[in-house]
Amino acid sequence: MAVFPEISGNDVNGLGEETPRPVRMIYWAPNPPDIPHGDLQMYFYGQSAKVPAFAEARAKRQEVLDAPLPAVAPEIVQNSPEGWTNSLTQFIESGDCELAGVAEVRGDWIMEGHEITQSRVIVLGVVHDYGEISQAPDPAAGLEVMAQYGRAAAAAKTVAGWLREQGWDAEPITGPMSGALLMIPAALSAGFGELGKHGSIINPTYGSSFRLSAVLTNAPFAPTPAVDAGIDGFCASCKICEDACPPEAIFQEKQMVRGKSKWYVNFDKCLPFFNQTHGCAICIAVCPWSRPGVGPNLAAKLARRAERLENEG
Repeated sequence: MAVFPEISGNDVNGLGEETPRPVRMIYWAPNPPDIPHGDLQMYFYGQSAKVPAFAEARAKRQEVLDAPLPAVAPEIVQNSPEGWTNSLTQFIESGDCELAGVAEVRGDWIMEGHEITQSRVIVLGVVHDYGEISQAPDPAAGLEVMAQYGRAAAAAKTVAGWLREQGWDAEPITGPMSGALLMIPAALSAGFGELGKHGSIINPTYGSSFRLSAVLTNAPFAPTPAVDAGIDGFCASCKICEDACPPEAIFQEKQMVRGKSKWYVNFDKCLPFFNQTHGCAICIAVCPWSRPGVGPNLAAKLARRAERLENEG
């Protein structure tokens, strides 16, 4: 807490603000001194580096990030928008990732002071080993998060490299330090699921037990549709993550954030515990949608309920 800044992270994030505005970076800055919470981010690095396995995992991921991309081929391969999007299934089939979708880049996904010139974002998802992530907040869960961020980075580099070989420039980005792009809104638009009460995406199949990376490009991919599986309404009546959160950081009801009503996590309550435990992930682990095999059954049940209510109406 000695390095916690005077400014509230909730204020930086726009909690309670009725008017839309650009997003400001709160944490996971590529250059921590650029943000008020930068000293806290550096504290996180310092604490986790004391555990050799964390330092090794971070170094391994950095090797992926530093690996060079192929040059952009001089001949541009042409394809239909649907053809480009359908071609992403090859990366799921090869095991590079478990989820892939596309969205048109929107201005409200771009961090204040940054610019994105590409028109498309390809969003990729890599799924956690549930046995590891379910141990949160033990270090085993934190190491699993780092391992999947490494996979996510590799997937983004692979997709970007493939596109560059097709003659299309492509920029890979990965969490948690994604720089200019807010990846959760992009993933929601690309059909990855719905925003959960715990502030993370809930996918109908994998729950919240996955991590994101992305590729920015001007290749004319067809956007994939957003998902409405009844998850938002489910979260409204579920309190599992809310009750399981040790610092009680998860709001019971939606909050107004930069002009939008949304599920929200109290940043100032969450972050101290997050830093203390080298990353938390309890809310992701306890979410009923995250348990293997549960999500599809829940989605089917909600779909049947929605159909019944529609017929009764």
